Amino acid sequence: MTSLLERPKSKSRSSNTSLRVTLPQVNLLPPEVRAARGLAVTKRWLLISLGLVAVLCVGGYGLALVEQANATTSLNAAQTETMSLQAEIAKYAEVPQVKQQLADAQAAREVGMSTEIFWQERIAAVTAVLPEGVSIDTYAFTGATPMTTVAPSDNPLAAPSVGQLTFTLRSLTVPNTVALVDALNSVYGFTDAWVQTLDVTGDDLAPTFYGVQATVQVQDTAYANRFTPDALAAQSGDDTATDSTGASEDAAGTTEEGN
Repeated sequence: MTSLLERPKSKSRSSNTSLRVTLPQVNLLPPEVRAARGLAVTKRWLLISLGLVAVLCVGGYGLALVEQANATTSLNAAQTETMSLQAEIAKYAEVPQVKQQLADAQAAREVGMSTEIFWQERIAAVTAVLPEGVSIDTYAFTGATPMTTVAPSDNPLAAPSVGQLTFTLRSLTVPNTVALVDALNSVYGFTDAWVQTLDVTGDDLAPTFYGVQATVQVQDTAYANRFTPDALAAQSGDDTATDSTGASEDAAGTTEEGN
């Protein structure tokens, strides 16, 4: 009997005691309880989100206050600088007017001196090329001015010019008119020389001599052009070069004295 009531031990059971069998589970809680728990979790996350939003809002507001303070500081600095610049501008308010007046004066000088001719140099050049025994008694120039144009030349064959120079010459011998014309035309800025009259006369200096009246056309190349923009620029460059040379010489002299 005893042997019949005992259950024989199974080898398979003893060999699988180490295996855990997961059995299906059933949640017996009512749906209301599960819903309440889910709502609590949702509320918790909502509070966390609201807290984060509040922190971000406070941080953004603080950052905005800092930016506003920086902007106010920059604005005040800019306004202060603007007022300072306006004060400086007020000090030099007359500078543009003075510069304009200076420019007007320079323009007026350029126009007023546009017909300037160095007559001493021109007459000296004429005297140097006159034939031997011929001298200048008088000379007169009629030509264009900054406000008027040149009058027509007495020489119908003369080319257009800016004026006419009339000479009264004397010659102790019979003058060579061809040589005289060539001499006058050889002077830079003079063209179309013409002998108008030739007569025999006398005065207290010489009882008898030949009087010659000649004309020559003056071209614009005879103008001095001292006050044109190019001439002023060249003059400024020369002055700068002169100052640099002087400074170099002074420096060299100082070095020699030191040695």
